[in-house]
Amino acid sequence: MPFLSISRADMKERGIDSLDFICITGDAYVDHPSFGIAIISRMLESCGATVGIIAQPVTDEDYKKLGEPNYCFLVTGGNIDSMVSNYTVFKKKRWDDAYSEGGRGGKRPDRAVTVYCNNLKRLFPHKQIAIGGLEASLRRFAHYDYWADKVMPSVLVDSKAELLMYGMGELTIVQLYNELKSGRQLSEIHDIRGTCYLTKPENTPLGAVQCDSFEIVSENKKAYAKSCRQQYDEQDEVYGRTIIQRHGNMMLVQNPPQRSLTQSEFDKAYELPYMKAYHPCYEKGGGVPGIQEVEFSITHNRGCFGYCNFCSIALHQGRRIQTRSQQSVINEAIDLTNKPNFKGYIHDIGGPTANFRRTSCDKQLEHGLCKGKKCLAPTPCPALKPDHSEYLQLLRKIRSLKKVKKVFIRSGIRYDYMMQDKDDTFFKELVEHHVSGQLKVAPEHASNKVLDLMGKPHIEVYEEFEKKFYKYTKQCGKEQYLVPYLMSSHPGCTIKEAVDLAVFLKKHNIRPEQVQDFYPTPGTISTAMYYTGLDPYTMKEVYVPRSPAEKEMQRALLQYFKKENKQIVARALIRAGRRDLIGHGPDCLITPEGLNLTTDKDKRVKNNGRRPTQTKGSSGKKGKGRKRT
Repeated sequence: MPFLSISRADMKERGIDSLDFICITGDAYVDHPSFGIAIISRMLESCGATVGIIAQPVTDEDYKKLGEPNYCFLVTGGNIDSMVSNYTVFKKKRWDDAYSEGGRGGKRPDRAVTVYCNNLKRLFPHKQIAIGGLEASLRRFAHYDYWADKVMPSVLVDSKAELLMYGMGELTIVQLYNELKSGRQLSEIHDIRGTCYLTKPENTPLGAVQCDSFEIVSENKKAYAKSCRQQYDEQDEVYGRTIIQRHGNMMLVQNPPQRSLTQSEFDKAYELPYMKAYHPCYEKGGGVPGIQEVEFSITHNRGCFGYCNFCSIALHQGRRIQTRSQQSVINEAIDLTNKPNFKGYIHDIGGPTANFRRTSCDKQLEHGLCKGKKCLAPTPCPALKPDHSEYLQLLRKIRSLKKVKKVFIRSGIRYDYMMQDKDDTFFKELVEHHVSGQLKVAPEHASNKVLDLMGKPHIEVYEEFEKKFYKYTKQCGKEQYLVPYLMSSHPGCTIKEAVDLAVFLKKHNIRPEQVQDFYPTPGTISTAMYYTGLDPYTMKEVYVPRSPAEKEMQRALLQYFKKENKQIVARALIRAGRRDLIGHGPDCLITPEGLNLTTDKDKRVKNNGRRPTQTKGSSGKKGKGRKRT
């Protein structure tokens, strides 16, 4: 099958006068199932609809080039929120974008969903719009926006779209197509799970859970935190209820979450005739770098019951684990081995969490996942059923395929789940067969106080995992290393906890090449903590590091060994009352040579409690350029 139409010439060649759906995306057009718009468009095509793609439009001519759709426009910001794509955590402009031609940034607008929709409404005022994808999904309620530093309304309000599809949309888009085909208008379709819409308050469905209004949560941080918890507590396909939130003279309605795909439905979605490549139109511009990570990777699952507070998966993809059949995954592996540029290496067989291949416990299918609780943190639930047997069986089958030299696992591995499995067979085979020199894991921090606020297991679990990993690595005669993901400045992390993390890194001889500041992205529980200073699940106050100076200190502590960080680390240690870590002892983080250890407090003591001031000249004015006393 060819790529979908991107021009009138493509339509003419296929005998298409007008398209049923036109998809607008913030990514370059890559026809691969790791790109959400590729799945949605191919699902519609499999139902008999005609679909076109307009990638990263800028001019009016870009929006108009495929004409008007018969049913509606479908709009997504792409695989990543456009603001995260366009700005660093320090709010500085990015100039790279793995999902754009040549890897160059600047090709998608800020708040892409809203910009695209507003342009479509201007150019095609009578055509309706449905929005979806990560940016729309995580902004479906009133939400704190880090870049504007304020609470913004649902993206439905600003975009003026008629319908929002949240979560994974395969079932939703097929149901929507069937409704449209039957003659209903997009603005009339209010009964599909996994969708949100705006309506007049008098039309609000009965029995819904009501969050405080946009106006209230914009002004009242306790109300915002409470609403965050309400929204998360209803994101379960078994018991989740309709949620409503007033926005001015309109009511936002979120229908209950869409049901999970059956295994055969999941197989079908990934077996559609994708080209598994970027469109040839990008070849001259250097291609689309985002394909490189996934070209020889296979998705076997979705969902994550790990449920970390800083992660968007629970609100977008859901906590329930869905899996493809072994045969479907094996067939895809065989297809990869037949590609002309296959070198014998499958880079990943994973998903959000690679080693989840079943529900965390047996009761979930009937009762849903426990409300307000986590399966693994702070300690594993007694009902947890850790089992790697089927995943291990799948890996064995794929690594035995002809032409396959190695199968790596590069998705996140939940080591805490592995440590609950009494059978270490998977652990041993992971170390022996599936690590490409380095295994990425995510302890995130060393302070259990911070880890509790992150929704992560305590650091002792990582330490036990680390011992086992190096034990089995030594047994198989390999030189392999753990590469831990670490985060600075998460809510709850003071300078004291940041120092504790640095001490932990020194003790374990970990020298991270890269570290990540906490990034308050839309919709997460941790972002609610950042904005409100409250834990939505306990309503207790949470310390939030906000100043650039403190964030710089916390980040530098994670790389205390770098020469350029020495003075910053010294300031952090003095601020934390840990001068004992400055010296030549085996536990010290830095040496005193070359440091200016004088603090403002020291200067005040020297000046009998007075703050240091500049000397005055004979005229009584401050002497320009003179030293402070």
